[in-house]
Amino acid sequence: MKLSLCTITFRHQLISFAQLVQFAHRHHFDGIELWGTHAQHLYDHDRVEMEEQVRLVRDQGMSISMLSDYLDIATSSGFQRTLEKAKRLISLANLLHVKQIRTFAGQKASQEVGPEERARYVYHLQILCKMCQEHGIQLLVETHPNTLTDSLSSTLALLQEVNHPALKVNLDFLHIWESGADPIDAYEQLRPWVAHYHLKNISSSDHLPVFAPHNVYAPNGDREGMVLLGEGVVDYGPILEKIADTDYFASIEWFGQSPQRVLAEEVEWLRKAMMVRA
Repeated sequence: MKLSLCTITFRHQLISFAQLVQFAHRHHFDGIELWGTHAQHLYDHDRVEMEEQVRLVRDQGMSISMLSDYLDIATSSGFQRTLEKAKRLISLANLLHVKQIRTFAGQKASQEVGPEERARYVYHLQILCKMCQEHGIQLLVETHPNTLTDSLSSTLALLQEVNHPALKVNLDFLHIWESGADPIDAYEQLRPWVAHYHLKNISSSDHLPVFAPHNVYAPNGDREGMVLLGEGVVDYGPILEKIADTDYFASIEWFGQSPQRVLAEEVEWLRKAMMVRA
């Protein structure tokens, strides 16, 4: 398993991409998961500099593991804008030598989505998957609350409904645990589609709302309950036994304070934990 940091961790810090590359290299990360907003900013600000930084990433033995964004699949009327955004993301992915784009399967809980609406989501995902496949890119849906992948059963059903080889899963172990599923059982059932992992933890289920997008993206949002991987309610020991030998990236997803200190501690903890289980 390879380890990457998420640039979204630094969404509220004044830190350059070059500094993030240096930090990742210094702490022996294998890659960087680049937030789509950051990627677009790099491109708009200075494409030449972006390409230089990408070369630096590769020269140091790392890679951009995934481009993470959101593609709206909810409405037919707004889907043209989604297609235009998808084209931009695919173009950025090609420039960055990225083979994976992460999105969410809508913005409503699966139980609140009726058959007709679900069919529309599926159809839109099929179109996006075809676009991605034409450029050698996988489209990853993340297991996440208030989406069609908010439960194991709905996720498995969606994968069968879309039925496209470009559709894969970014398995967020905390959120799959939050859904009530056993993380190991969920991993085994989703394994044919899993292509990336997100790792984070929480001190108690009472604090799970801190990961709601409106809170996470707020500079002054609540951070209570966000803890290190080895200190939360999700037991990562058995999970690492299952995934340590896989060839996928696992991104350490940290939204709390002191990101550089925490990421340095987390990557060291993960390396040691994987060595113990090797």
